[in-house]
Order: sequence, then structure tokens, then C-alpha cells
Amino acid sequence: MGTRLIMFISAVVLASWVLSASGAHYRAHHKQREVALTEEINARAWRNKRATDDNNALLLADSPEDSPLSPVGDTLDLPTCLLCVCLTGSVYCEEVDPDMTSVPALPKETNYLYARYNKIRKITAKDFGDIVTLKRIDFTGNLISEIEDGAFAKLTMLEELTLAENALVKLPMLPGKLTSFNANHNKLKTKGVKANTFKKLNKLVSLYLAHNELEAVPMIPDNVRTLHLQNNNITTVTQDTFCKSNDTYYIRAKINEIRLDGNPIILAQYPNSFTCLPSLPIGRYQ
Repeated sequence: MGTRLIMFISAVVLASWVLSASGAHYRAHHKQREVALTEEINARAWRNKRATDDNNALLLADSPEDSPLSPVGDTLDLPTCLLCVCLTGSVYCEEVDPDMTSVPALPKETNYLYARYNKIRKITAKDFGDIVTLKRIDFTGNLISEIEDGAFAKLTMLEELTLAENALVKLPMLPGKLTSFNANHNKLKTKGVKANTFKKLNKLVSLYLAHNELEAVPMIPDNVRTLHLQNNNITTVTQDTFCKSNDTYYIRAKINEIRLDGNPIILAQYPNSFTCLPSLPIGRYQ
């Protein structure tokens, strides 16, 4: 009987020791995992901060869980190429979700920017300050109501600029090498377009100002071939609108399409205003 009691007590002591040792091992293992997890969180936070700070780099996330999750606001928190499609020299930011409300920071040497159908409200003088390689910009279908003076001043290579379907009431000075400018479907009035806005654009070929609130035809450069002014509030033209009253031999040979339909003007009342044109403008004559 005494032997059995001694064996029972020994078994209890052994079991207690095993349980104690197992608990210590579990606590040590659990503590080690907590330390490793903390280190991983800190490392991931550092990687995300580094990615956020480098808005101009062409970055790709390591995995969805490694991507920073800051919302897009007036200051773009995510690197542009995580929000948009960046190909060699081209950036496509179309219908970005969540809403894009300002011009994104562009990678160096961007040639083409397509930021259509977003909620951009303003273009500032700093948006394109360092991106002098741009050749084409398309902001169709945004909410742009203001463009700061000098916003396009450094874009000496820009050839095509589209601002259609916005809320502009006036235009800024435009780059001198533009060949195509489209501001259809805005709220432009004649007082919002300076007399020399297009005057020095000697390479301008296509000018689209339809569906605005213009009361008169702006000064049109000689190289323009296509001019769309339909659906404005134009009520009159003069002999100097398209031709030159002091030069009866002047011919504007390059222009092949002028649309003035949808305006209140009756073109038949101004026959001397079209004598230099190869064909009559499209519009109402009765």
C-alpha cells in the first residue's frame, strides 16, 4: 500500500512538472510570435510610407495587403500608378475610384495624360511644373471651373489640349505649339476669352468651342482648318471676323469648315464677312 501511494504521488508531481514546462514553452513561443508580428507590422508600415512618399515613381504593390489604403482626396495620397494605368510615356486615369478631385502627380517624362471622367475641379500652376514633356492632355468630363494663370506656361511641347465637358467660364493663356484645342460643352462667354488667347497660336489647326455661351467669334489664327462654334449665343460677325476689311485680296484658303449653326445669327445679313473663305459657314441664312 505504501509503494502504491509513493507511485501515485510521483505521478502527480511528474504531471505537474510536465504541465508547468509546457505552459512555459507555450508562453515563450507566444511571446516570440508577438515580437515577430510587431516587427512585421512595423516593416509593412515603413514600406507603405516609403511608397506614399514616392508619388512620381512607377510603383507596383507587392500584394493587395501591402498597398497603402489612404483615400484619394485633394492631395493624392496614393502613388499615381497604383490608381491609374501607366505605360511608357502615357498615364490613363479614367473614372478613378475613389474619386480623383485634383490633377495627379505624374511620373517624369510623361508624354500623354488621359484623366477623363473624374471629379477634378481645378488646375493649378503647380500641377505640371516639372513635366515639360507633355504632348497631349485630355480632361474631358470633369468638374473643372478654374485654371490658374500659368498652369500650362511650361508645357512648350504640348500639341493637343482637351477640356471638353467641364464648367469653365474663362480660358487661361495657352501653349504656343498647340495644334488642337477642344473646350466644347463649357460655360465660356466672350469676356472669358481674351482677344489674344488664340492669336499667337500659329500652329493651331483644330479649334472646338461649341456648346458654350460665346456672344462673338474670337480672333482665329490663319492656320485653323476646322472651327466649331455651333450652339453659342453669337449674334453678329464683322468683315474682320474671318477676312480683312483693309485687304480685298486676302484669301483664307486653309479653313475648310466653320460651323455656326445653333446660334441666333442670320448669316445672310453679313455677306461681306465671308468673301475671303473657300466656302460659306454652316448655319442659318434665313
